[in-house]
Parts: sequence; C-alpha cells; structure tokens
Amino acid sequence: MPVTVCRKEHFNAAHRLHNPAWSEEKNQRVFGKCNNPHYHGHNYELIVRLTGDTDPETGYVYDMKLLSDLIKREILDTFDHRNLNLDTEEFRQLNPTAENIAVVIWNRLREHIDAQLSLSVTLYETERNFVEYHG
Repeated sequence: MPVTVCRKEHFNAAHRLHNPAWSEEKNQRVFGKCNNPHYHGHNYELIVRLTGDTDPETGYVYDMKLLSDLIKREILDTFDHRNLNLDTEEFRQLNPTAENIAVVIWNRLREHIDAQLSLSVTLYETERNFVEYHG
C-alpha cells in the first residue's frame, strides 16, 4: 500500500516577472507590481512529497534525513537569498513565475530520486497563492 512522506522547507528569493519580447506597457499590464524593474521578494514555503511502498527492512518510504539533505543541496543552496533572474542559470531565460519555479524544483529533485517513487512539489509564493506540480 503506497504511503506519502512530506518534507517542508523555506527559502527567500527575489524575482521580476517580465517577458522581454513584450513592451514595457504590456509587461506592466500583465504582471503589475511583479514587473518592478528593481525586483521584489517572497518568503517561499516548499513542500516535497514522495509516494511509494514502505521498505520492509527500514519501514521508510524514503529516509527523511536524505530528503532534507537533497533539498538543501539542490534547492536551498541554489535559490535561498538569491535574485532568481540574476543569480541562477535556470531563470536567466525562463520567467520565474511560481509555476516555473515549481517545475524547476521538481526537475532538480527528480534526477536524484528513484523512479519508483512519485514526486510532487507544492510551492507557496504567499500564504494564499501556491502551485503544485506532479511531473
């Protein structure tokens, strides 16, 4: 019977939502305050879920210490206290919307997690705005 384990983390990052193919007026109309040329920040909450069968020897779906270490190395060390547009390779050409950030996080984690486990990412940009990505 599959079981889901979850790890919650937190990181802070700045970004600007902007499409360089559009005029300044269109960017402002579509993205509003999020298009501030001087950027703006969020206190992101991240929930990573792994679903799979429990190992009969350990009783684990996944070792939570290993999951914590993986998230720290692949996500927190890369994105925490960064300007996503300027300081990260992933978002130099990709608009750092919550949707795109969640997909990037999922991809960064997926390559390190056994394919038998399903992976899901929930990213809270604000207390009331969040996205989920299940791959």
